[in-house]
Amino acid sequence: MGKLQVTIRGNSMSPSLEDGQEIICSEYIGQQIFIGQVVIFTHPFDNNITAAKRISAINGNRLFVVGDNPDPLSSDDSHNFGPIDVSSVIAVAD
Repeated sequence: MGKLQVTIRGNSMSPSLEDGQEIICSEYIGQQIFIGQVVIFTHPFDNNITAAKRISAINGNRLFVVGDNPDPLSSDDSHNFGPIDVSSVIAVAD
């Protein structure tokens, strides 16, 4: 399992992860993931965008992911685009 360095862009994960903060992630290769973990994934509507969000629910292969920022307008997450498929996960924050 490889390691990736990811730079957070934007404020959707604030206050946990801040804009410009670099985090180390483990490449996702099918290992078990859990509610509460931060995942890096391909945006469901734009393959050129990757996002970092926290898993708040798991239903089979579907993940409901949300930003940590309490401002509901600060995050483009599953509240907007619905659950993501686990196949879109690139990495899991360590």
